[in-house]
Amino acid sequence: MAISDLYSSGAHKKNVAHFATIVKLALVDTIITEGEKKLLDQLARRLEISETEFKAIIKNPEKYPIEPHNSYVERIGCLFDLTKMIFADDDVSKDEVSILQRVAIGLGFPKDNAEKVSDEALHLVMNDNNIEDFTTAIKKVNKI
Repeated sequence: MAISDLYSSGAHKKNVAHFATIVKLALVDTIITEGEKKLLDQLARRLEISETEFKAIIKNPEKYPIEPHNSYVERIGCLFDLTKMIFADDDVSKDEVSILQRVAIGLGFPKDNAEKVSDEALHLVMNDNNIEDFTTAIKKVNKI
């Protein structure tokens, strides 16, 4: 097996885990709305999630643990995707915010700063900031 095959397998595993985390957020209220489904379809294409993987993840997203990315910018990108999912159904619940804070810790944001980072992420997505502005703002809030 070539080294490039190992890398792509590892990268794909992280994409699957990231997608499963997004599905968990979508299922907080036990249903996937049309807006959430649309975002999941877009993310599945971007993350190269096959239809078979998609169905398996929807069926049991708990099977896939969080796999944090090594790159700080990639972790911020994951936070961006997750935060967008929270707004996909136009209803932000306390459970979703709580999960976002826990996932932020799982992504490698400091425990004592996860609430602040999550609140800023919610504010930025609510105001339609793009990924570049989101990244800059999260770096400032996280002081890195």
